[in-house]
Amino acid sequence: MSEDAAFIDLGFARVDVDRRRRIGFPEVIFGQGKTPEEVLRIAQVILEREPVLLATRVTREQFEAVQAQFPAAIFHERARCLTIERETLPKCRLAVAVVAAGTSDLPVAEEAAVTLEIFGNRVERIYDAGVAGLHRLLIETDRLRECAAVIVVAGMEGALPSVVAGLVDKPVIAVPTSTGYGASFGGLAALLGMLNSCGSGVTVVNIDNGFGAAYAAATINRLIV
Repeated sequence: MSEDAAFIDLGFARVDVDRRRRIGFPEVIFGQGKTPEEVLRIAQVILEREPVLLATRVTREQFEAVQAQFPAAIFHERARCLTIERETLPKCRLAVAVVAAGTSDLPVAEEAAVTLEIFGNRVERIYDAGVAGLHRLLIETDRLRECAAVIVVAGMEGALPSVVAGLVDKPVIAVPTSTGYGASFGGLAALLGMLNSCGSGVTVVNIDNGFGAAYAAATINRLIV
């Protein structure tokens, strides 16, 4: 495909139709700030060429606009994601773990899990396993060690990724969330705690960015034969 044909210009968006060839996964729609009609038109372009569609941070109104034309669309309400899977992408051999400190972190954790699954990864969900009750995490150590990578989602003080990094020999991708009271500063406290982790091998993504963590973990998993 020539560079000139690598995107479709809709006027309000240039849809990258060459992305899967270059980096392994189709373009993903970020729904926030887009109208339902814009999400639909971008989805139409992607689905003309790709077997799967993922849109993140979508509203029910945006989902309904897409579902009206593509009845197979699924709305993952807690994750705020929309998926369409007409054919599955190649499946990875190993799973990726998604660990959430508390139930309040599940919107971000589920965004990560849905992203991983649509991109061909099996997901081990380990939820409500925060440091306030560490025994809930320790009983899952064997499951964690069998995974290709571990995504750890936590708000408050953001301590959980450091603990997980001390238990496994796999990449740990930390996701700070905006969960917490006033001095959590919308996730900044967790972000700074994770950036200053004493656990070796901890990588940190942006606040509430479950999608970014999953994309990184999926890329890591594809390297494992």
